[in-house]
Amino acid sequence: MPGPRNLITDVPGLKVGNAEDPALKSGATVLLPDESAVVSVAIHGGAPGTREIALLEPEQTVDKVDAIVLAGGSAFGLDAGAGVQGRLAELGRGFAVGPVRVPIVPTAILFDLLNGGDKGWGEAAPYRDLGRAALDNVGEDFALGSVGAGAGATTANLKGGLGSASKVLDNGVTVGALVAVNALGRGTVGDTAHFWASPFEIGNEFGGLGLPQPLPPEAVSVRTKLDGLKAGANTTIAAVATDAVLTKSEAKRLAVMAHDGLARALWPAHTPLDGDLVFAMSTGRRKLERGLEDMVQIGAAAASCLARAIARGIYHAQAAPDDPVPTWQSRFKR
Repeated sequence: MPGPRNLITDVPGLKVGNAEDPALKSGATVLLPDESAVVSVAIHGGAPGTREIALLEPEQTVDKVDAIVLAGGSAFGLDAGAGVQGRLAELGRGFAVGPVRVPIVPTAILFDLLNGGDKGWGEAAPYRDLGRAALDNVGEDFALGSVGAGAGATTANLKGGLGSASKVLDNGVTVGALVAVNALGRGTVGDTAHFWASPFEIGNEFGGLGLPQPLPPEAVSVRTKLDGLKAGANTTIAAVATDAVLTKSEAKRLAVMAHDGLARALWPAHTPLDGDLVFAMSTGRRKLERGLEDMVQIGAAAASCLARAIARGIYHAQAAPDDPVPTWQSRFKR
């Protein structure tokens, strides 16, 4: 079953903050642990945009991070991580090097520069300020859809958005996912209202429609943003989290397994033009009793939560002037 909020913040010790600019049609999202947390990452897309990612590999020295940032703006959006880092330094958080503290803030960005928003920011892109604002907005409850890093996100046929979901396992471990959906492909089955993630849906969290029966002939046709001559970078950037105690190597495996959820919810996925990336975070509140057996269950839950979060991000997207594609709600809601 999902946690009480059905958000990644059901994982004890986590908060999320969002900031966006409606005219810009872009924004930033911060995932903030109460204390520095073990994090690793898996990148399966061919066009990622990142900051402070190499240190998340298991063999690297720094074993915990202070926050994770997801942002729009393509490479300009990497400034959001710097904004969060500066604000955390003011708060006295960071990796201790003698008397100095350096906040560790891995960041991933998506391409939303052609979504109809005003990107004429001149010499200074606004993402540093958006990152700081997102950090100042952190809390356990947050909106889904066209907010934060998902403010201007799109898919091949519908507007994307920020999604989240959670699940509480039988052993008491909580798993959650947070995602900004900006995919080259589609989250729906062909041109229908049905989501590819439907087999994982809990209740009616994204419409309760299930899969179409039978599948339409065009369901597995490869239809992408390129069909509309809107070539460019596309990225679904996500984080999964758990309160289980994990090593950095186990967090790496969790990130790899979570990508299955991305592939279950988007078609096609992991293309040369997607920057598909998943962070995996452990807040270390609950010890595992069954080792590898528990890890299998946590990884499967992370994948299902990510699939659900992707569908929820698309489902809750809100229309705005000059959107290049419709929202799910405007096209299918009756």
